[in-house]
Amino acid sequence: MIRYSIATILLLLAAFVVQQFLPAFTGIHHSRILLVQLLFLCCAVTVGQPTMLLLAFIGGFFWDAQCALGPHGGDPEVYRQQVENLRFGYSILLFGGMGFLMQGIQPLFKQGKWHFSALLSGIAVLLYLTAEYTIINFVRGEFTLSRATMLQMTYTSVLTMLFSPIVFWMLFTIARSCDHSIKPEAGRRRRPR
Repeated sequence: MIRYSIATILLLLAAFVVQQFLPAFTGIHHSRILLVQLLFLCCAVTVGQPTMLLLAFIGGFFWDAQCALGPHGGDPEVYRQQVENLRFGYSILLFGGMGFLMQGIQPLFKQGKWHFSALLSGIAVLLYLTAEYTIINFVRGEFTLSRATMLQMTYTSVLTMLFSPIVFWMLFTIARSCDHSIKPEAGRRRRPR
């Protein structure tokens, strides 16, 4: 189990590197594949709560560090109204919330029904983006939600969710190589009474 946990941490750190090279899909309202969030969500359903909280801390910390490196208040070409008071560390809480959401369906995942986790990953990304957008608008002191923003968040969630089977396949392969079972109840057979 320790080898699998270390492998998920290293995989999450590698996702930050790969995320830098993933382009935005300009034809689909500038939506993106949020690989870091997707990998965290898929890992969160396969590990125990302490490891999930560690992954949430690492993911949120590096996500905030990555977003804080740049012009103060954000890139002026992207943010018309720059954010002045968004505090470092809010992403740790958002990652933790997404992780607890995925932990809630862990019994289904352990029965071998990973499809529900794949669907919930898209819903969790949408909730993450909505919460992040709400926090930014709250700090700005006004709330504006345009149709383009809603479409961008929706398409980002759907695109991210479509890649969850690939991430689950990677996690199953890593778990097999680490001699770790991430779905122990799926192999059990019911005995007739």
